[in-house]
Amino acid sequence: MKQGLTRRQFVTAGAAASAWLAFSHNALAEASVATKPHPDDLNIALIGCGRQGRDILMNACLKMNRLHARGRLPGVRFRAVCDIWPYAQRYVSRSLGKFGHEVNVYADYRELLDKEKTLHAVIVATPDWMHAPITCAALEAGKHVYCEKLMSNTIEGARQMVLAQRKTGKLLQIGHQRRSNPRYLHMKYKLLDENHLLGCITHASAQWHRGKAMSKDIGCAKIYEMDDATLRKFGYENMQQLLNWRWYKKYGGGPICDLGAHQIDVFNWFFNAMPSSVIAAGGVDYYKNHDWYDNVIAVYEYHTPEGTSRATYDVLTTTSSMGYLEKFMGIEGSLVVSESPRWNQAFREIGIEPDTAPRWIQLGEKGIIKRVEEVAVAKTEQRKCLDDDPDDKSVDVYVSPPPETWEVIADQYKTIHLPHLENFFDAIRKGTPLNCPAEVAYRTAVTVLKVNEAVAARKEIVFKPEDFEV
Repeated sequence: MKQGLTRRQFVTAGAAASAWLAFSHNALAEASVATKPHPDDLNIALIGCGRQGRDILMNACLKMNRLHARGRLPGVRFRAVCDIWPYAQRYVSRSLGKFGHEVNVYADYRELLDKEKTLHAVIVATPDWMHAPITCAALEAGKHVYCEKLMSNTIEGARQMVLAQRKTGKLLQIGHQRRSNPRYLHMKYKLLDENHLLGCITHASAQWHRGKAMSKDIGCAKIYEMDDATLRKFGYENMQQLLNWRWYKKYGGGPICDLGAHQIDVFNWFFNAMPSSVIAAGGVDYYKNHDWYDNVIAVYEYHTPEGTSRATYDVLTTTSSMGYLEKFMGIEGSLVVSESPRWNQAFREIGIEPDTAPRWIQLGEKGIIKRVEEVAVAKTEQRKCLDDDPDDKSVDVYVSPPPETWEVIADQYKTIHLPHLENFFDAIRKGTPLNCPAEVAYRTAVTVLKVNEAVAARKEIVFKPEDFEV
C-alpha cells in the first residue's frame, strides 16, 4: 500500500471522525448533567487546573460519573481544587459547581493536603517540574495519586516519586493513557503477543506532528494576568513562562517529553524491552524565544529475544503532516495504531515464505481483523525500445504486489483518558493492578529524557540495565 489513504479508507476515516466528533459533543453534554452522590464515591482533588487538568481529566471524570450512574455504580466527587492562577481556580470551581460538586479552592497544594482530611486520591496535572514534589507530598499525606506524564522533568524527580510510592504503599498511576486504551490493549496482547501477527518485528516508527497554528504560544487577557510578586513566589518570572512552561527547561522537557513521551512509552511496551541506545538530533530552529528544541528526531535500538530492532521517533512543531501515529513493522506484516481513529490498520506482506494468508484469514473469521477489499491495478511502463525492433514500443515492468490491507476490530467507545482513570479508581476500590505504575513510568521517563541529552551531546547515549531501576 502506498503511503496515504485509498478513497475507501478516506471515506471510512471521514465517517469515523464525524461520528467521533458527534460522540464527543454528546459525551460532554451528558457529563454536564449533575449526578447524585453515591455512598461509595471516592473523594478526590484536582491539583493543576490548566487545560489538561480541566478540559481533559476533569471532564473525563465527569463523563465517568454519568456512565456509572446509569448502572448505579460509584464514581468520584471533587472536594477540592488547587492552582496558583486565580483565573483557573474560578473556572474549574464554577464548572464543578454546575455539575453538583462543592469544592474548596486552594493556591498552595500543601495547604490543601493539610486541610482536606477526607480525600482518597488526588489528580496532579501541573507543569512537569512540580510533579515530584506534589506527588511525594500527597503520597506522604496518605493519598493515592494519578499524576500526568511525563513522570518528572528530571530523572532524579522521577526516582523520588518511585521511592515515595514504595515507602507509603499508596497507589501511583502515571498518565500514559495508551496503556489502558482498548485499541492498544487489543493490538498488543491479541494481535502481537498471542497471535504474532507481524512475525519478527524488526522496526518501529512513530511521530507527533503539530502545525504552527497548534504550536503558538498561549496568552491571556491583561485582566487575568497575575502580578509579578505572586508569580515569583511560585517560581515563575512572568505569565509567558507560566502559560507556556513546556518550552522552558526549568519547568518541562520540551516537545519530546510533552508529546513524545506517550509514543516512546509504547515502544517499550510493545517491544517488551528497554532500549540499549539512542541517538538524536534537533534544535531551537523556528521558535527563537524558547529554551527547548522545537523539533527532535531520535533513533532507538532494542535487543529483543527475536533479534535487534530499531525504532525512530520524530516530534515536529511546524507541520501537521499525517498527525500522530505509531507503526510496528515485521517480516510478515505491519501495524499502524493511534488514538486517532484515522490510523488503525494492519498490512499483510505478500509473496513471503511461508504464506501467512491462512493465519490472517483465521483471525478475520474470528472477527479480530477484517480484510479491506481493494482493486488491484496492473501497471505498464511505456518506453522507447532500446534495440532495433521498431514494433517494440513498451515493456511490462514487474511491480511488487502491495500489502493486503486489514482493518483492526477494536472499539474505543470512551474518551481516550477515561479507561486509564477508571483503572486507577478500580485499583483503589478493588485492588485491580495499575496499568502504568511508578516503576513502569520511571523506565519510560529515563527513555525519554535521555533524548534531550543525546541532542545536546550530539552523540549516541548508551543505556545500562541499571539505568532503568530504582
